[in-house]
Amino acid sequence: MPDHSDTSERLASYADVLAGELPDSWTSTYLSTDAKDALAELADRIWDLDLVAASLTEQPLQQAAVLSRPDGAQLVVVERHDERDGFLVAAIAPRSLPDEAYRAVPEPNGIALVDDPFLSAEQVAHDLLTRYDTALAQVRHNALGGIQPSQPDRLVLTWQSDGSIATAPADNRADAVLTAHGFVQDPQSGIYRLNGDDTQAQARALRGLSPRLDALGIGTALQHPAGRTTPTATPASVPPVPTGPRTPATHSR
Repeated sequence: MPDHSDTSERLASYADVLAGELPDSWTSTYLSTDAKDALAELADRIWDLDLVAASLTEQPLQQAAVLSRPDGAQLVVVERHDERDGFLVAAIAPRSLPDEAYRAVPEPNGIALVDDPFLSAEQVAHDLLTRYDTALAQVRHNALGGIQPSQPDRLVLTWQSDGSIATAPADNRADAVLTAHGFVQDPQSGIYRLNGDDTQAQARALRGLSPRLDALGIGTALQHPAGRTTPTATPASVPPVPTGPRTPATHSR
């Protein structure tokens, strides 16, 4: 019988070294055979229709190492189940993005790795990561829906059907200002949203937002979803303030 403790230590050690050799900052998390629910959920998110998908049809996921980058990007390293040495690595699709965002986006199919994590890191960086980052950018852009992308010197704020306001900053200069004024970021899509349940609080947040962004050289524009109105000129206009909190609308998927 195979020595599962030996194969698990080998996979975990390999993934640790690989994570340390990839560009940017990556961490590695090992999932053992006991983590059945996590492995099942992971298998559903593996973004591959080629080599790794074929391997998983022959042998269900028994263990894996997940490599994670601070921006939400993730890779999975799994065993090979043929006569060759080494491992397989594939991209992981973000769990928070809708299925529609993936339409017409080619899968960043995984690759086979040699039994040397130092050489493999170069292969991953120049092949899989390049295709993965391109695919991630495409699906995140698709997930914006009616949210108009911002420019470095202009933050576009878009009203949503539920009364919230969403924005997708072009860079991270506005992050602290948005957070300080009640916007919450989705770590996968990068979109910031300001809850619209209390329109008085929402209006105060918008009034305080513009001057602080102006100090950073960033103008603001407030608009309805694409196709309804033209973006408002800088600074963003503040909507009329009603007499009290608004009851949240009920949604169905």
